[in-house]
Amino acid sequence: MPDFVADLAELRDVRAHDPGRVAALLAARSRQPFLPADGRLMLVAADHPARGALSVRGNPDAMESRPELLDRLVTALARPGVDGVLGTADVLEDLLLLGALEDKVVVSSMNRGGLAGSVFEMDDRLTGYDVAATVDARFEAIKMLTRIDLGDPATVATLESCAQVVTEANRAGVVAMVEPFMSRRIDGKVVNDLSAEAVIRSVHIGQGLGASSAYTWLKLPVIDDMERVMAATTLPTLLLGGDPAGHPDDTYASWARALALPGVRGLVVGRSLLYPPDHDVAAAVDTAVSLVRPPKEAAA
Repeated sequence: MPDFVADLAELRDVRAHDPGRVAALLAARSRQPFLPADGRLMLVAADHPARGALSVRGNPDAMESRPELLDRLVTALARPGVDGVLGTADVLEDLLLLGALEDKVVVSSMNRGGLAGSVFEMDDRLTGYDVAATVDARFEAIKMLTRIDLGDPATVATLESCAQVVTEANRAGVVAMVEPFMSRRIDGKVVNDLSAEAVIRSVHIGQGLGASSAYTWLKLPVIDDMERVMAATTLPTLLLGGDPAGHPDDTYASWARALALPGVRGLVVGRSLLYPPDHDVAAAVDTAVSLVRPPKEAAA
């Protein structure tokens, strides 16, 4: 049997005294195909803290506690219909030690160097996983944020870096998940343009990265005119949640409409599900799963 930890106290001890256990558990991890047989995918995102994004619903420190985040992630991953998780090495290896990654799809995060609010924000060089580390860990995909600011010279380095990762991932048969945005500075703050025109432009730029697109997927925001957005690509697409705003019922309704469009395969959602207003993670996750995989009686 795999040598998982029983609690966070043991996890901390293993981190200090037995770091080699991570590699052993990665080598023994039970895996699943990236895309399940039903063609739908429900992933939980957990790469926000590594880029300093700890805010949820206006609370700037909502995600500061690692034990609380892990507890919420373990709860989410245990819900029926949840296929896997997206994260950085620190979070994924904690979940690995806790036994929460067994039979799950795992997406590594390239993360980004351009931290929010920094003078170097658009310099999104790789600071997390690369393709070699993703392959070594036996993970199923690698995700990269690809922000494009036509007024910032650092954008071309971001595009070059992401194109290289897409090429390497395709050669390795690993899914390359591209998350493109047209971005610009407004009063010194980088803002993503969520107009249909901007999102469509970002789709065309993002899907053209790399020397092959055979294993390329898109990760896109849900906006009002998703029909136009999805008409811009033939690539399989997952929808992102972002920092939640407004009533959850409105968010769920917008997800449901977008999930019905051709090419949309599922959700990659973090804060909206892990930190719902009523703190009922299980209920929030179950609602999202029901949108990705509607009950048969509802679909009949």
